[in-house]
Amino acid sequence: MPFYHSLGKIPPKRHTIFRKPDGNLFYEQLFGTIGFDGMSTNLYHYQRPTQVKEIKGSYNVAPEIAIKNNIKSYRLHGFNVKPEKDYLNSRKNVLTNSDVSIILSAPQESTSEYFYKNTDADELIFVHRGSGKFRSHLGNLDFKYGDYIIIPRGTIYKLDFDTTENRLFIVESRRPIYTPKRYRNWFGQLLEHSPFCERDLRAPYELESNDEKGDFLIKVKKQDEIFDMIYASHPFDVVGYDGFNFPYAFSIHDFEPITGRVHQPPPVHQTFETDAFVVCSFVPRLYDYHPESIPAPYNHSNIDSDEVLYYVDGDFMSRNDIDAGHISLHPAGIPHGPHPGAAERSIGKTKTDELAVMVDTFKPLMVTKEAMKIADEDYHKSWLE
Repeated sequence: MPFYHSLGKIPPKRHTIFRKPDGNLFYEQLFGTIGFDGMSTNLYHYQRPTQVKEIKGSYNVAPEIAIKNNIKSYRLHGFNVKPEKDYLNSRKNVLTNSDVSIILSAPQESTSEYFYKNTDADELIFVHRGSGKFRSHLGNLDFKYGDYIIIPRGTIYKLDFDTTENRLFIVESRRPIYTPKRYRNWFGQLLEHSPFCERDLRAPYELESNDEKGDFLIKVKKQDEIFDMIYASHPFDVVGYDGFNFPYAFSIHDFEPITGRVHQPPPVHQTFETDAFVVCSFVPRLYDYHPESIPAPYNHSNIDSDEVLYYVDGDFMSRNDIDAGHISLHPAGIPHGPHPGAAERSIGKTKTDELAVMVDTFKPLMVTKEAMKIADEDYHKSWLE
């Protein structure tokens, strides 16, 4: 994330002597991206972060593809994904390509038996149901309904839930996730026209700094394989860090909508971006205020991108028969638009209470076998009158 954050104890200058109370050195680690050119953070550990005692084995988590070359629009019933106790087991990859995976998860229990590290991808977790604490070696964050949690690859973390009914919409990105460049000046500061600012972004607020030694299981994802690795010291032994590479949270409820006299295109809802896809937030807002405006969107073709919409709450003005937890997939090159009657119904309306997350990918998405378990295969016919 392009803003500076410091937490805990650090020396006045990096790469210099920094001693523990017993006189021994703290262990410095550079947590960096894109070689040495990307955002990075300097961490200070009680113990060496390199102490691997054992690699117990691995298992493959690559998604099974049902439809590789897809031209069909789908509706997925996301809440039909069955809850499971374990967080990792509950993650169901429904749409994927070489850049991004869309995952639904309904974990019932906190991750108490292991720590998790994804070295393949940054993660965006949208919290649809549930609350709790995101715990990591880079510090802790509280989360609740409506929060995006942005997790840089390589972050070691746990999810501690206060609730048993939890629903997560997860985006795994092989490219770094940033705030949109057009919202930032050349220093990285969010500009006045941005629909959110640094005050809305929540950085980690506490470190656990656990100096315990023993056997600690970290499940490490690499190349679609999860490796069970036993470390000799507690992963959350960081006493301090500073830099630009760390997890943070942002509430969709803090996104300030941009409106106009006539219908505004989806880029006004943009919240995050990578080189391979964008993420947009559709939030409650006033409708268009031209006297002849049609608030519902016009028909359009995604010539260059697949469109995924995850419906969170409220009434989505352009769709019929859409409920919370539904996902719509509209593939590139095929026109789509309001369902029959939706445009007419929108005329004269003054506001919408819809809440949704959109992911537009620049490469076609493949449909997985997990998706087909919850798919409405006749959705593409729902525009017939």
